[in-house]
Formats: sequence, C-alpha cells, structure tokens
Amino acid sequence: MRLDLDGQLQAGWLYLLVTYAGLILGGWVWTRRFRSRPGSFSIFIGAILGAYAGAKILFLLAEGERVFSDPNGLYLALSGKTIVGALLGGYAGVEWAKRLIGHKEPTGDWFAVGVPLAIAAGRLGCLRYGCCPGRLCDPDFPLAMIGADGLVRWPAVPLELSFNLLFVVMILPLVLRPKNLAGSPLRGQLFHLYLVSYGVFRFWHEFHRDSPPIVGSLSGYQIGAMLLIVLGSVRGWQRWRVRVREMGN
Repeated sequence: MRLDLDGQLQAGWLYLLVTYAGLILGGWVWTRRFRSRPGSFSIFIGAILGAYAGAKILFLLAEGERVFSDPNGLYLALSGKTIVGALLGGYAGVEWAKRLIGHKEPTGDWFAVGVPLAIAAGRLGCLRYGCCPGRLCDPDFPLAMIGADGLVRWPAVPLELSFNLLFVVMILPLVLRPKNLAGSPLRGQLFHLYLVSYGVFRFWHEFHRDSPPIVGSLSGYQIGAMLLIVLGSVRGWQRWRVRVREMGN
C-alpha cells in the first residue's frame, strides 16, 4: 500500500517536528541527569547518530526493492526509516560513545522510558497518515480497522502504539524511584528488557504487517527483531555477570 505523495510529505513534516521536539526534550533531560559529567552528553549524541544510521540502513535493506520500483522511490528512500534499525544502531552508538569517554555507569534505564515514548509519538503520525499498515484481514475481526486505502486491515499501528505505552507504564515507577531498583536484578537492565520484549513483539507482529519478505517468509524487520532479542539477551547476561562479580567483592 502507498500513500499519495501529498500524504507522504505531510507525514514527513510531522515526523520531523516530533523528532526535533523529542531531541530537544531528550537532550534537556539527559543534561540534567548527567550534569555532573559534562562529557557524558556525547553518549546522547552517539545514540542519535547511531539510531539515524541504523534506521536508514535496515530500511533500505528491508524495503529497497519495493522502494526503488515506486515512482516516488527517491523520496521514499530519503525519508524512509525503521524503528528496529534505530534501536540496533542507537545501541551501538551509545556503546561506542561510552567507550570513547570511559563512561562505565549504566544508562539504559533512562533510555527504556524515552525510547518507547518516542516510538509511540512517531506511531501517532503513522496513525494519522496511514503508513506502516497491517495486512488485509477478515472484516469480522473485532480489532480490524479501515486503512488509508479503504480496505479492512490488521490494526498494526494501534497495537504497536499500545505496546510501547504499556511498557512505559510498567517500568516508569522504577525509573522515577531509583531506590526501588537499588537491590533489584532489573537495575541497569531495563533497556535490555525493552530490546528483548520489543524484539519478540515485532517478530510476531511482522506476520500481520504489510512488509515484503526477503528471506523465505521473513521480512527484513523480522531479521532485525531477532538481532534485538539476541543483543538484549547477551548484553543483559553480561551486565548481570558484572554485577554479581561486584557484589561478590
């Protein structure tokens, strides 16, 4: 399914406004959180640069054939991006920046709130302009919705929006009250938990989204989702081992 070009332009402007508003707010919160360590602001920059790079690379790998066969392919290639790639790239950017400045304190618990909120805000744009649709489904399905093309579709955007908001609601009390995390195995692990949770959700959800397969019946986004699950699990296990070692000393 394709939006008309006017709709794409409107959606693009909305994403741009939401993105810059999120960057300003995120930078302000990050500066206040780590104001005693001025150099740590580079972690925030690393996250942004990595996320943009990852979002673009995975989008082109997953959608390249369909994008460049479209009459508006150049615009789609320049404006297209994917959340899955942004998560992978953003994580890499954070780790690179932390090593660059020698920052060893976990930062993921704050990203675990800001990232799903940013994704939810972006999905509001999808909901408004009809992009990122679900597959055609039975009109009798209780949650079915009418897509921008007038056809009955799986409610892909509302479900992803709900998933991200629900995750924030569940972890926000822990982040707002750090003492609740002090003795918890979840301390420093909330973003890893999000990566695994979103990866599982997105892998399943892709079977109901209108995404082109690239390996068998799997879309590029499902391959990226599997990488999220592996990344979150491995890094979470490594963080847990370090913490156990520290507690033992």
